[in-house]
Amino acid sequence: MKKLTLLIICFLQLSITAQDTELSILTIPAELTKDANAVIRENYIEVNIENSNRMTVYKKRVVTVLNKEGNSEIDTYANYDDDTKITKLSAKVYDKFGKEIKKYSKGKFIDISAVDGGTLYSDARMKYINYTPIQYPYTVVFESEYSTSSTGFIPRWYPIGSFYTAIQKAEYKINNPKNLTLRKKEKNFSGYPIEKVSENQIHYKIANQPATEYERSTVGFSDLFPSLMVALDQFTLKGVSGGGSNWNEFGKWMDSKLLNDKIVLTPATIAKAKDLIKGFDNDIDKAKAIYNYMQNKTRYISVQVGIGGWEPISAEEVDKLGYGDCKGLTNYTKALLNAVGVEANYSVVYAKERRDIDKDFTSMQGNHVILNIPNNNGEDIWLECTSQTMPFGFLGDFTDDRDVLVITTEGGVIKRTPAYKNDFNSQHTSANIILNSNGSLSGKIDITSKGIQYDSKQALDKKSKSDLEKYYLSNLWDYNNNMSINKIDINNDKDNIVFNEKLDVAINDYATLNGNEFLFRVNVFNRNSYIPKRYRNRKLPLQIERGFKDTDKYTITIPEGFSIQQLPEEKTISNKFGEYKTSIKKIDDKTLEYNKSILIKEGTYPKEDYKLYRKFRKSITKLENARIAIYKN
Repeated sequence: MKKLTLLIICFLQLSITAQDTELSILTIPAELTKDANAVIRENYIEVNIENSNRMTVYKKRVVTVLNKEGNSEIDTYANYDDDTKITKLSAKVYDKFGKEIKKYSKGKFIDISAVDGGTLYSDARMKYINYTPIQYPYTVVFESEYSTSSTGFIPRWYPIGSFYTAIQKAEYKINNPKNLTLRKKEKNFSGYPIEKVSENQIHYKIANQPATEYERSTVGFSDLFPSLMVALDQFTLKGVSGGGSNWNEFGKWMDSKLLNDKIVLTPATIAKAKDLIKGFDNDIDKAKAIYNYMQNKTRYISVQVGIGGWEPISAEEVDKLGYGDCKGLTNYTKALLNAVGVEANYSVVYAKERRDIDKDFTSMQGNHVILNIPNNNGEDIWLECTSQTMPFGFLGDFTDDRDVLVITTEGGVIKRTPAYKNDFNSQHTSANIILNSNGSLSGKIDITSKGIQYDSKQALDKKSKSDLEKYYLSNLWDYNNNMSINKIDINNDKDNIVFNEKLDVAINDYATLNGNEFLFRVNVFNRNSYIPKRYRNRKLPLQIERGFKDTDKYTITIPEGFSIQQLPEEKTISNKFGEYKTSIKKIDDKTLEYNKSILIKEGTYPKEDYKLYRKFRKSITKLENARIAIYKN
């Protein structure tokens, strides 16, 4: 009996020891679980550059997920295409003590297209696992390796991949046995525990980096966390040699290898283009006619083919089919303009997130293409060719105010797209308001929007009447209960890039009767109630990403039998973040005039300024909700 007891004890000890591995959560330092949804136990990337046309990339990623918000950090997927072959792929799942509970071989990964339903064709595919956790925490060990002939896209190193994720250990290494010319650029390394392992080799490590909490109104992820870019001077994309140690050389390569033979049009199409510009004697009017023709003829469909997804389909093909992606549509518009003697340049840009093409580091960059038309007055014209509705010469917030790579026959040039800043992004609201003796009101409203405020509204012009009513009642003016809309008239003036809204509305029970006193908020139609979230110990810088200016002017007629006695004083708040002004004045015994302006300036400020900015917006909100009283005679 004693022998049996000893055997059981020994078995339990062995079981406990088997689970007490380096994957147990007990081995994670306590400081790494603070504010973390996941902990990267290990993230190892090794790049072997065998030649300018052959590269192998091995990855091992070990992630402990602490809660459901951390599930997105496991990254258990691998991409491949006709040029990229997955040579190794596996995943294992462990419980919190390090005991294996699930195992995936390469054949058990789900294989799908790597693009969405809006893509007509792409050879890009993905293998991934779809693991549903039954308890937390759990750990995933994921290993992959791929081989490719496309060396233009050497994986970047992002030591910190996201907010709320701690890094126990991460390592990035490049083997370059043939000593090919490699360039690198470190970004935002200062302040992070990054170790440069070797002076003669690209080899970096980081360890024990605590999680960073997300804070609103801060700089972009790429401007906050460290990253490393690496590029070959001479590379290959799907069998096509490329290169350039500077943007001029890189642009020449793109023009000669990717674009030059793609701008051919049929004689009939060229004749059609020339017919479109008859009667126009300047390049701007010619370009407008061509752009309008392109918008009406084509539609956007993603087509991820060509040299690494970077080569457009031919202009002739787009003309025949009537569709294309950003590359194809931009190249097609360029071909049409060239056919009528207007210079236009294919331009590579980072879209959506406001991010620059790095002018000091030549490499494969960007995720979108737009068109540049040089202008002798120094203000180039830029065209978004994927939109059927965008006004000529207007980019909106998708690609404004950033450095882009412009491809010319002489080479690549870095230019900056137009910036829509501060008071350029304007909205003016005028209204005639009649307050009735029962507390209801009626109003005729006229709203004019420009700049980015135009951009945010231009889609309204395609909405149905019911959708418009929903937008105004449930979105824009949701703070006005008992509101009804009698009439809506909107006008999208694309020539002047101005959006105008005219509405006739009514609000029941707007004012509150208290004895002989009527209380009502004078700011009926443009109430700004934004107050930034409070942070007791702000750690990240403040960024006001978009500036704007709103001006409001309301004429308010009070009901018969009521009088105006006392009005609040004019208020002005002004500081480096902007300016707010409000005033209410008496026009006559029955009429008030309400004026308000709010200017918010975009900019980046130290974290210490966040409290002052929050105080500024809080003061504005208070004044936006101000009430006045009128009295029964």
